[in-house]
Amino acid sequence: MSTKNSTLAPFPGHPGAARRVSDLLPVFPWDKLEPYKKTALAHPGGLCDFSVGTPVDPVPEVIQKALAAATDTPGYPTVWGPLELREAIAGWLRRRVGAEIGPQAVLPTVGSKELVASLPTQLGLGPGDQVAYPRLAYPTYEVGARLCGAEPVEYDSVDELDGSRVRLLWVNSPSNPTGRVLGTDELRRTVRWAREHRVLLVSDECYLELGWEADPVSVLHPDVCGDDHEGLLAVHSLSKRSNLAGYRASFVAGDPVVVKELLGVRKHGGMIVPAPVQAALVAALADDAHVAEQRGRYAARRSALRAALEAYGFRVEHSEASLYLWATQDRPCWETVAELAGLGILVAPGDFYGPAGERFVRVAFTATDERVAAAVERLRG
Repeated sequence: MSTKNSTLAPFPGHPGAARRVSDLLPVFPWDKLEPYKKTALAHPGGLCDFSVGTPVDPVPEVIQKALAAATDTPGYPTVWGPLELREAIAGWLRRRVGAEIGPQAVLPTVGSKELVASLPTQLGLGPGDQVAYPRLAYPTYEVGARLCGAEPVEYDSVDELDGSRVRLLWVNSPSNPTGRVLGTDELRRTVRWAREHRVLLVSDECYLELGWEADPVSVLHPDVCGDDHEGLLAVHSLSKRSNLAGYRASFVAGDPVVVKELLGVRKHGGMIVPAPVQAALVAALADDAHVAEQRGRYAARRSALRAALEAYGFRVEHSEASLYLWATQDRPCWETVAELAGLGILVAPGDFYGPAGERFVRVAFTATDERVAAAVERLRG
């Protein structure tokens, strides 16, 4: 005989529960692309997938060897990681970014998306607080605000924002999806505004090493922020520059007071980068040769795809950095997605990144050389 009592409230997370976290979130955008993926997969020449932007090239051997050498690590790693790792991060920031920073002001994270989605919660934000992010932006900035009950706010200029309510300000340069790069003067003005209003500024710089027609600069560079990093964090990822998306290898750096606070929270949450991945991070950050080699691959794919898209009738805007071409036919993005799917080419609709992108598509040039060549041939008829 059933012992169920229909008067009991549903378990949390079940349909009918008073509050489900999923109800706070937008529809996961990539689910909407599935019908178009099926169309593209049916093309006789196969799918050319330029939608998600996932790396397809081999993990560099120097990184694989470092990971393999650290696999016999039965004990718990630490959230902060060994000093060797934090010195490697700090050394890379000095060498490649021009930021003078110590190992006490850096923290490895379990992929950058995890940090973006959970940072407002880890900082203690909630109802009444605002999280601001660019009008065209990576959707996870909004998700992070909604998960903690804060109010997500889009902006074109920080001058539009209410400095008394914004607690966390995201900037993203080079931009995902547009590839736009913010210049030193614009970043400096944004830092000044954030400091005047005591707003934590977090800069998503995951594509910093992938500038093509511009030289991206970090918010931590002294030309931007002066002699200290108070009120500033920068987020970096090795997913694209080192083909480590599968490793979930990334880090955050900046204001040592904020980093210490995050460290304390993440210790309680067990947000730990696995020890072998920590070893791989050290090797990846010490080796610039594989980054240059990967940049060469991406540069060739970018050039071929851009020429083919423009010959087909697209206009490419921004796209001076990152791994994407921000392209338009001056019509609704889903019409473009459908047309390209008929050619076996899958791209991301621009409205995934906000209503301002509704007439654009994002084309990732992370597919193999063979798939890029196939797409170029189809676009050229």
